[in-house]
Amino acid sequence: MIRSVLCAGLAALTMTLAAPVLAVDADEMFADPAREARAREIGRELRCLVCQNQSIFDSNAGLAKDLRVVVRERMDAGDSDAEVLEYVRSRFGDYVLLNPPVTAQTYLLWLAPIGFLLLGGGLLSTYLRGRKTAPEDLSHMSDADHAEARRLLGQEER
Repeated sequence: MIRSVLCAGLAALTMTLAAPVLAVDADEMFADPAREARAREIGRELRCLVCQNQSIFDSNAGLAKDLRVVVRERMDAGDSDAEVLEYVRSRFGDYVLLNPPVTAQTYLLWLAPIGFLLLGGGLLSTYLRGRKTAPEDLSHMSDADHAEARRLLGQEER
């Protein structure tokens, strides 16, 4: 019983670790190992648009395969690594890059939560300051007001 559970666990672990290897089909690989290594290095910088947190070489989604083919086609056309990345980025935007460049938009994305926290804190502070509390000194109340307050609170004098 224990042996079969261990074997099943080992098989599951092996399949999980081997999944990225299965992402690339043999027919889309370069015969030259140096060119294949270069293609994979470029592909590690490109995000799979379906899986979102995987590179195109770690994903077996159809769109990732199409992007791997585009990378190899651009390499065959003689593009440098930067030109290949720019070609893909120009068609899909900065989102396709796993490490997008820092721009005004990315600053806005990082600073917006801090701005919302500050805004919320300011609104909370304004609200708390604006709340009225019961005055400590009740000497300004007339005897009739005191009697009415006691009556409302159920503390009528007997």
